[in-house]
Amino acid sequence: MKKTNKIDKSNAIPPGKSILVMDNISVSFDGFKALNNLSFIVMSGEMRAIIGPNGAGKTTMMDVITGKTKPDTGDIVFKDSFNLIRLDEPTIATLGIGRKFQKPSVFEKLTVFENLWLAVKADRRISKMFKFEVNDLVNDAIYDCLEIIGLPALSNALAGSLSHGQKQWLEIGMLYVQKPELLLIDEPVAGMTDEETETTSKLLKRIAKSQSIVVVEHDMAFIESLDVPVTVLHEGSVLAEGDMGIIRENNRVIEVYLGR
Repeated sequence: MKKTNKIDKSNAIPPGKSILVMDNISVSFDGFKALNNLSFIVMSGEMRAIIGPNGAGKTTMMDVITGKTKPDTGDIVFKDSFNLIRLDEPTIATLGIGRKFQKPSVFEKLTVFENLWLAVKADRRISKMFKFEVNDLVNDAIYDCLEIIGLPALSNALAGSLSHGQKQWLEIGMLYVQKPELLLIDEPVAGMTDEETETTSKLLKRIAKSQSIVVVEHDMAFIESLDVPVTVLHEGSVLAEGDMGIIRENNRVIEVYLGR
């Protein structure tokens, strides 16, 4: 039976507290400084947009947060309790940080429902996997997620038959259904139509009611539609921060990124 959309706030950090603090993070690759004393804070319940020219350090920033790359200096504190630079990728993921890469990666020969089932946090031991059952709790989580991502009518469709935008939404759903407290989303509207871009903005706003989000994107109209705080990176450091109206008027940002 199709379920109604619910927002789970059971694990949410109280508003007004930081969920992620990056403090003087530096990363060098063969003498090139990809991140240069990068510092910024993401608050609990906040959606924050990260923009900047190619080579500004956006991908490296996400790599460092998720443990894929270890910084040369600095600290990254998650939920006021965990210094992420001391932890590996699997451990960081289990703490409640999920990442979506730019290119959608779904199981195209499985249905939309099955993709979400594989993503749900559950017992994945081999002995349990051969006894495939969708209990009420898992079923509810999947149908709630289908409502959030706008794909309830395509539950039984093969993922490979979806449009590019729908695959992006499904992969966002595969993150959402795991209930991470912080989602890192890389260029979610690349290659989308204007209509799909608008739908993605609404989707992320729905998710932001229960989870914190950091979204990296080049589409300025999309960023403006999110109506969230913006951090501009340049040469591995924070160049400017504020709402999009302030960012658009910043002469330095105009010079290095937005243009006139």
